[in-house]
Amino acid sequence: MLVVDDDEGLLILMAEALRAEGYDAVTATSARTAREQLEAHQPDLLILDLKLNDAEGPNLVANIQRGRTAVPFIVVTGQGDEKVAVDVMKQGARDYIMKDTGLLDLLPSVVKRTLAALSQEQALASAQAEHRRLEREILSASERERQSIGADLHDNLGQQLTALELMCTTLKEDIGPQPELARRVDVMCKMLREAIAQTRFLARGLVPVGSEADALQIGLAELAERINSLRRIQCHFVCPAPVTVTDSSVAGHLFRIAQEAVNNAIKHAHATKVTIRLTQTPAQLVLEISDDGTGLAKTRDTKASGIGLGVMKHRASAIGAELTVTSKRNAGVTIRCVLPRPA
Repeated sequence: MLVVDDDEGLLILMAEALRAEGYDAVTATSARTAREQLEAHQPDLLILDLKLNDAEGPNLVANIQRGRTAVPFIVVTGQGDEKVAVDVMKQGARDYIMKDTGLLDLLPSVVKRTLAALSQEQALASAQAEHRRLEREILSASERERQSIGADLHDNLGQQLTALELMCTTLKEDIGPQPELARRVDVMCKMLREAIAQTRFLARGLVPVGSEADALQIGLAELAERINSLRRIQCHFVCPAPVTVTDSSVAGHLFRIAQEAVNNAIKHAHATKVTIRLTQTPAQLVLEISDDGTGLAKTRDTKASGIGLGVMKHRASAIGAELTVTSKRNAGVTIRCVLPRPA
């Protein structure tokens, strides 16, 4: 504990009350001394008198906390200074104690309560950090499995189907004048070509982007082309300037967010037009998907759409991005994912 008060007698009594409870209490009689103490060692808790000879109130708190990791603190204030205490609470004070006859009895319990709350907050922050780490690992493992399956489809099944198509073509040449048999072989060749196309489509969906820096931009352009080829809606990809993403995992998550948003627009919003916009500045990368569909009704409980939005938010969180969803009734949905860029 660092206890700061310019009343030396009261300062000694407060420090002794804390030491009696097993706390290590260090004292300071001025704001200047307190700043020196804070520069040397950061305490677990600061107990601060609001009125010192060389500083007072909110200005003192702001000055002490400026330019360093914030130190949790409680304030000690005299009668009539309740408004000042409230102002300091708004600056982050954990609690305040009045300077009256019950101060020394109340101080240890307030300190104990404050430290317990700080401990719970730290445990919660640690648990949340671990939760985010596990989420990233799960998503990464999922992407690796997808890529493995996609590679198997492309390299193994796709190659075998291509070989079978070539064998069918050769067989047709060897059949000779047997029209019925030739017709059946033609049907087999057509089915094999369709199976090859479907296999490549699936493989491309499982491995959406490569490891190149411009893979995300290329992948989103190809996504728009595939959607347009279905002739169900118009999908436009807008990228005013080249965008590079050097981390293939980040690129993969951003692509999945766009893919899920487009699928939601088609399946649930009954959109006729979707726009995928990708831009970047030195400070951030922005991926935005907007449609002209029916929007998200407040009372709608469509499970598939809810799961899709949840997955998008998880993906954004895993890469340190912020995802927002803006919906207007019968005016479409805009999904915006903002990823800060490292300096």
